[in-house]
Amino acid sequence: MSVPLWGWLAVLGVILAMLAIDLFAHRRAHVIGVREAAAWSAVWVAFGVAFGALVWSVYGAELGQQYFAGYLIEKSLAVDNVFVWAIVFTYFAVPREYQHRVLFFGVLGALVFRGIFIAAGSVLIASFSWVLYLFAAFLLYTGYRMIRTRDEHLDPERSTALRLFRRWVPMTDAYHGQRFVVRRGGVLLATPLLAVLVLVEVTDVVFAVDSIPAIFAVTDEPFLVFTANAFAILGLRAMYFLLADLIHRFVYLKVGLALVLIWVGVKMLLKVDLYYVPTTLSLAVIATIIGTSVLLSLRATRGQGRRALEAPAAPPFRRATEAETAELEPIWRSSRRQDRERVDAPR
Repeated sequence: MSVPLWGWLAVLGVILAMLAIDLFAHRRAHVIGVREAAAWSAVWVAFGVAFGALVWSVYGAELGQQYFAGYLIEKSLAVDNVFVWAIVFTYFAVPREYQHRVLFFGVLGALVFRGIFIAAGSVLIASFSWVLYLFAAFLLYTGYRMIRTRDEHLDPERSTALRLFRRWVPMTDAYHGQRFVVRRGGVLLATPLLAVLVLVEVTDVVFAVDSIPAIFAVTDEPFLVFTANAFAILGLRAMYFLLADLIHRFVYLKVGLALVLIWVGVKMLLKVDLYYVPTTLSLAVIATIIGTSVLLSLRATRGQGRRALEAPAAPPFRRATEAETAELEPIWRSSRRQDRERVDAPR
């Protein structure tokens, strides 16, 4: 698959334009409802499908199916990521109107990190074909572990990343609107919103370690791997607000995701030396597994409505009071200048 430089630049331009539109549409902090989340989800899915149709028409059915297989894998695995975000936001009592800002920058960071992982994976596969065996073994082990730990969830309180952040970064214990950093007494301080953003980025890196090898099992074209990842995760913010209150209904989804990882691991092993599983068959198997796990989940939890996760009785962070907000100083003013102003101020 030969993609000219202008093709890569065009895709990056479209992604940046979509991010700019999304940021402009949510420039004011507000609670995103189900109807708004559903509308934005439809927009992002439409973009992803339209791009797949473009690949199909320009490069043929085989590469088009490879894109859709990768897109479906990434979109499915992203649902588990969404549920982890819901746990993190609930534990830290992040106000709902500030959550989109965290997710926007979280997705922006995810695009950068995944681009790096994809580039590194492409170089490794091109240089050392035996790396595919390691990827396949890792996918099989990850799928097995996911089945065994399907009832376990992330415990933010025990997060090593959060513990290190609190140890090395001075921070407040209160949310100050949508700000990630504030200045008080001439000292720059991180807000809890920045700590939550760091935790969101770390969890995405962990998920990328699973998802990037998985998509390499269905296509080894870097352009398709990157675009399938990009268009799948661009809609994660809207998907979060659509599904966050429905975690309790997807009881079999984690098993379905585990089976998908096991399937693509087996496909990768066969692909190395024995047999190339047709992309059409692989796409059908992935869609069947995910569709079946979702249908069985909804059937098993029939009659249950939307329900938010239960927040801790004493969350670690709180909203700042008006008095605390009034004490804040402009961030761009240096502490040296402020010290000089204090000395020169009349007493």
